[in-house]
Amino acid sequence: MSAQRFLVIGSNSFTGSHFVRHLLDKGLEVVGVSRSDEPAEVFLPHRWGPCEGFRFHRINLNHDLDRLMEVVEAQGSTHVVNFAGQGMVAQSWDRPTDWYQTNVVAQVGLHDRLRRVPTLEKYVHVSTPEVYGSVDGPMVEGAAFAPTTPYAVSRAACDMHLQTFFEAYDFPVVFTRAANLYGPGQRLYRIVPRAMLCCRLGQRLPLHGGGLSLRNFVHVVDVASATLKVAVDGEHGEAYHVAGREVVSIRDLVYRIFRLAGVDPRDLVDEVPDRMGKDHRYELDSGKVRNDLGWVDEITLDEGLVDTMRWLDVNLETLSQVSVEYSHKP
Repeated sequence: MSAQRFLVIGSNSFTGSHFVRHLLDKGLEVVGVSRSDEPAEVFLPHRWGPCEGFRFHRINLNHDLDRLMEVVEAQGSTHVVNFAGQGMVAQSWDRPTDWYQTNVVAQVGLHDRLRRVPTLEKYVHVSTPEVYGSVDGPMVEGAAFAPTTPYAVSRAACDMHLQTFFEAYDFPVVFTRAANLYGPGQRLYRIVPRAMLCCRLGQRLPLHGGGLSLRNFVHVVDVASATLKVAVDGEHGEAYHVAGREVVSIRDLVYRIFRLAGVDPRDLVDEVPDRMGKDHRYELDSGKVRNDLGWVDEITLDEGLVDTMRWLDVNLETLSQVSVEYSHKP
C-alpha cells in the first residue's frame, strides 16, 4: 500500500477529514483539497494527530478545475476519493441550481479530465442512499433509483453519468453509499451533535415530524475504514453500501442522547412539522462490503454516542459559541 498516493477531494468535510486521518494513521501520503480554508481544528479530525504526510490545497471544483488537475499531475495520484458536494436535503429546494452545478456539472468536468490521467488506479465516488428515496426495507446495491429531492436527483444523475463512463471508457470508478453518519467532529446542525449541545446548554431542540422517520446510523470511523477497503479492493463499476446493523427512529435516537446526558426530553424537545420531501425510511443492506471485502463495523450506536458526547464535552466552551444553523455556500 506504500506506493499508493491518495488525493481526497472534500478533505475539510466531516467524513473526508476522518478518512484523511485514517490514511495518515496507515502511513500513506495524502493530498487534501477543499473549496474553503481549513476550519477550526475542533471540526477537523485529521488535525487531531500527526500530519507530516498531509498537504492541503484550497481549490473550488466549480472554478479551479485546471488547478486541481495540476495537483493531480504533480502528486501522480493513484487514488482519488471524492467527498465533495452540496449536501443538505431541505435547503436544496431553495436553490436547486447550486446543487446541480456542484453535484453534476462540475463533477462531470472533473471526471472527463480524470479519465485521461495515466496514474489513476481507482476513483471512489462517495454517493448517498438518498438516490433510492424512501424504502420499505434494506436496499441492495442494484436497486432502482427513485430520488425525491433536488439534492437526491443531483446525486443520482452524477452516479448514472459515472456508470456510463465506466461502460464507455473503463473508467476505474467505485461507489460508496453510507447510512447516516455521526461521530466526533460533526457540524452542529446535524441531529446528533445538535441534540447533545441542546442537552448541555439547556436549549430547545426541534424534532421534525415528531422524529418518526427511520434511519440507519453508522459511526464515521467505521465508514472511513470501509472507504479504504473499497478504494483498495473494490471492483471497478461496483457500488458498496456501508451501514450499521441497527435501524432507529430519530425520536429514539434523540431520547437516547437525552438519557445519556441525564436530561428529560420532555423539558427541551419541540415537535415541529416535517420538512418537504423528507423520506420516511433509509436502510441499506451492507452485506456486499462485509462479505466481499471483509469490512466489519466495530462501534455500536450506543458506544458511538458516548464517544461523540465525550468530544462535545471536551470542546463545550468552543462549541457553545458556534451556530447550530446551516449556512449555505453556493
